[in-house]
This record gives sequence, structure tokens and C-alpha cells, in this order.
Amino acid sequence: MSLLSVLARAALGAPFVYLGYQAVKTPGGRVAIATDFGIPAEYAETAVRANGAAMVLGGLSVATGVLPRLGALAVAGAMVPTTLAGHSFWKDTDPKTRGANLTQFLKNLGLVGGLLAVASELRGSSACCEGSSTEA
Repeated sequence: MSLLSVLARAALGAPFVYLGYQAVKTPGGRVAIATDFGIPAEYAETAVRANGAAMVLGGLSVATGVLPRLGALAVAGAMVPTTLAGHSFWKDTDPKTRGANLTQFLKNLGLVGGLLAVASELRGSSACCEGSSTEA
């Protein structure tokens, strides 16, 4: 694995490790967002913590290169409800709030794209981070 690939995976995984840990440690306002999203109130805190744990484990997997494809898919899956619930810009009436949520939505979309690139790498190849590879 090249230095570029190691740095790319560390950079992609780090935000999920940190932010996932924060969600596990202190679910806070995320619980109300989960409830508003449709998670039953009695399960909302557990859902937030489980989503955070998936991000921590998946982020570590991507960052360390231990089962990175599985970790990337886990984080990408966790990002779907997180993004839809937390950054639903289409519901906003205030232009500033709408703009901020659109920015966060698009940022998350880009991160999911990076995760899918890791998940789609050929076994033994770092195609997403080093250019074309003919290894299989």
C-alpha cells in the first residue's frame, strides 16, 4: 500500500471515528432529530449510539486498512439516515439554514462517494487512490 493510499484512508476514516465517538458518548440533540426522522422515541438514543458505533468501527476499518471495503460500506450505510435526518435542506424555509444544510448534505454526499470508491477497490489494489491497476 502506498503512502498516498495510507494518507487518503486515514483522512477519510478520521472524521467518522471522531464524530461517531461523539454520538456514542453524548447523543444529545441527535436523539430528537432521530425521533423527528421517525425512530420511535424509546429506541432513538440506542439508534443514535449504534449509528455512531458503526461510524467509529467503519472509520477505523477504512483508516487502518483492516477490512476497509466492509468498513466503507458500513459507514456509507450509516451516512444515509444521518444525512437525510440531519441535513434535510428541502424542508428548510430560511435561506441561511437551507444553504447550510445543503452544504452539509453535499459534503456528506462527497464523503459517501469516497467511501464507495474504497468499497469498490479491487482486492489487492489501491485503484481509487493510485490510478489504474491491473491487479486482481
